[in-house]
Amino acid sequence: MHQVSEELLEKWLKGWSISREKPLPEAWKSGFKVEVSDELQKARYVFPTVNEDFIQLSESIHESWVYLKVCEPFEKFRTLIPERWEIQPQGYMMYGQEKMTIREDPLPDGYLIEVFQPRPDAFTVTIYTANNEEAAVGRLILVGGLAVYDRIITHQDHRRKGLATHIIKELESIALSKGISENFLVATELGKLLYESLGWKIYCLYSSLVIPE
Repeated sequence: MHQVSEELLEKWLKGWSISREKPLPEAWKSGFKVEVSDELQKARYVFPTVNEDFIQLSESIHESWVYLKVCEPFEKFRTLIPERWEIQPQGYMMYGQEKMTIREDPLPDGYLIEVFQPRPDAFTVTIYTANNEEAAVGRLILVGGLAVYDRIITHQDHRRKGLATHIIKELESIALSKGISENFLVATELGKLLYESLGWKIYCLYSSLVIPE
């Protein structure tokens, strides 16, 4: 496991914000804040480590749907925060610094893949069915030499066909074409298994908590 630097955290969080069309992160004491402005996520505060800023913020917030996130395991802070906070499923910051171990399988019959570039540093790869239905999608943001992968989703009726792997392979090809081989993302427990099979490694645990209504 690694300790996330403020620089790396800011790059990833900037990529996350661009991918989701949210305001860029702003420094907040020893961490960062993003004004998400969604119904179930008003804002998020993200810290590289558990420290006094993180603990004091957890004590001062009483509003629902404001998230606290930190690059540490739950056990590091579980007893240090008020009981009103609800811990979310464990996340994993993951990285890849070499070409991924992806088999050269063809895209399954009946699907086609397209690349869209909404801005110079952002790419969206989508797999469609023959009926132009979105089957899978993923996004890549390039931030200061770091390739941030985000929102890689395969829709329910199209799973177990290797579509996510094709998305990731295409995103990696884009990053490599730009001379970037430092890859970074945050995965769920399920997603972690896929990325590990492609050669990614866990950088650190990523923990989230929120006060629900």
